[in-house]
Amino acid sequence: MLSRRDAIRGLTFTFGVAATGFAGRAMAAAPALGWTPTALTPDQARLVDVVAELIIPKTDTPGGREAGVPQFVDRALADYYNKAQADRLRAGLARMDADARAAHGDVFVALTPEQQIELLNGYDREAAAAQGHTAGEPHFFPLLEDLVTVGYFTSEPGATVALSYDPVPGAYHGCVPLAELGRGWATR
Repeated sequence: MLSRRDAIRGLTFTFGVAATGFAGRAMAAAPALGWTPTALTPDQARLVDVVAELIIPKTDTPGGREAGVPQFVDRALADYYNKAQADRLRAGLARMDADARAAHGDVFVALTPEQQIELLNGYDREAAAAQGHTAGEPHFFPLLEDLVTVGYFTSEPGATVALSYDPVPGAYHGCVPLAELGRGWATR
């Protein structure tokens, strides 16, 4: 629940950002979106875009951005998640920007990759420490990680390039050493 004090603090910050031109610098550092978000704001979509690429970076396989993970997250929030889950993720995204500003003086997308990873590792440690505690609301980061992972491995590049794909998988062979399989299989 947003208190009056938090609302006033947020408005004050917003007007301060607009007056000092801080928002323009942050927008200049953010990657451009090639799509229009429906459940996320453009700033939140850019944040998800950066986080998806940090969690699953492009290597010899496509990264989270190339697999369309940010669009998947937006679509999942718009069409499948209930209001409480969507609000928890949006609040987490807002917290990521607030933590980035507090620690480094700029929004998350404008930080260096090392600073971004440092913050993500901190959220991962917090979520692990909070796991199993029923008091309070669950941490937002496992939800974000799950969305990125599911979005990636259910995408065409994730299922056909990152994983081995065989539409007709053949015979079942149990207890096969992992070294013989190579990459994980999407259909085996």
